[in-house]
Amino acid sequence: MAGLDAFGTQLKRDSNGAGTFVAVANVSDVSGPSRSREAIEVTAHDSPDKYREFVKGLKDGGEVEITINYDPADTTHQALDADFEEDDLRDYQVVILPGKADEHTWEFSALITSLGDEFPHDDKMERTATFKISGKPVLTATGA
Repeated sequence: MAGLDAFGTQLKRDSNGAGTFVAVANVSDVSGPSRSREAIEVTAHDSPDKYREFVKGLKDGGEVEITINYDPADTTHQALDADFEEDDLRDYQVVILPGKADEHTWEFSALITSLGDEFPHDDKMERTATFKISGKPVLTATGA
């Protein structure tokens, strides 16, 4: 298979802190989680063939970034403002291929590190948001 159509991907937020996830409206782009891992250099004078050597270090859950067709009256867009202002982490989900047999869900706790709004004179209003993941994001097969 050459690839899958990403259309329909959703970002959901835990709306009440009790596991009730609600989709953020009008999401046009989603990227992430962009996980990474440190490489700890352990090269010594007797490393074979003068090549640097590394061991695995700490992992970083990364970030999720979204772009939405912004509507300041939309309650899910207003909720992002509230999430940015709060001090506690919130749970989020990225749902891939929703409603299909091969649906998968990334679940993670995060804080919003940036919100950016754009109001061009010749295009739609947009908002970008960056979610910094705290801990390990978990990918689960959630399809039927």
